[in-house]
Amino acid sequence: MMSKIRHESVAPTRTQRLAPGETIDLHHHDDHQIVYAGSGVLAVTTSQGAWVAPATRAIWIPAGIDHEHRAYGQTKLHLLGLPASDNPLGLTAPTVLTVSPLLREVIAACTLSAIDSPERTRLLAVLRDQLLASPEQPLYVPTPTNPLLRVVCALLRADPGDTRTLVELGRVVGASDRTLSRLFRADLAMTFPQWRTQLRLHHALVLLAEGTSVTTVAHQCGWSTPSAFIHVFRKTFGDTPSAFFAREPNPVSLNDGAAPPGSARAPMSSFQSGFHEVVVTP
Repeated sequence: MMSKIRHESVAPTRTQRLAPGETIDLHHHDDHQIVYAGSGVLAVTTSQGAWVAPATRAIWIPAGIDHEHRAYGQTKLHLLGLPASDNPLGLTAPTVLTVSPLLREVIAACTLSAIDSPERTRLLAVLRDQLLASPEQPLYVPTPTNPLLRVVCALLRADPGDTRTLVELGRVVGASDRTLSRLFRADLAMTFPQWRTQLRLHHALVLLAEGTSVTTVAHQCGWSTPSAFIHVFRKTFGDTPSAFFAREPNPVSLNDGAAPPGSARAPMSSFQSGFHEVVVTP
């Protein structure tokens, strides 16, 4: 149950640094907000699910949406508030957007310029044009409302590397794979493979931001080989993990070699905390 949700009438516009694992507690504001991590990875969580954005993506948060933030890796956070009447994309739910080099610089400049300056007015005009040219990205792990799916999804969130099939997971909750497949589509507007891939990519970004090797990430997130993981990552983000994170201002060093002998799976606690269960009431 959500309680004591902080309310901010004006969405803040500022730049701040967040340490790994640092959070901004549950709140909402009357303005829209663009959230962009110039370095690190940022997760935004609501009662409906979680959105994740590395340094080449931003998250649009509509006015009135209860949400919280969590940083993974050393994160330089840019927050940009826009009036509720200023919604060039017409978005009504949090959305991950591609950030071009120009949009990145415009967001950064907007968070540094004076609120009512002529310079900021011109920057905001460019921002709106760039937002209209920013493709939406499916980096979203929705939270189910169906009780059976809640159990299944909780099992996989606890261990994204779990490779059990829907048939095997169905035995745990007492439902057929056909029933669960139908529920995934009806409740989450995704197939089971699509949801699990989103979950694994989310967790992979978190681990990569913390400097975990590509080989270890592939293992912990359930891909059969590092090559299989790199293929899915490149298909989603347009680059390999190492090249992707090398584009950050303070790039994370990723070791693509094998994990050290005897290495174990990293604890899931920091990842799970970004996905705490919230009961959605009608």
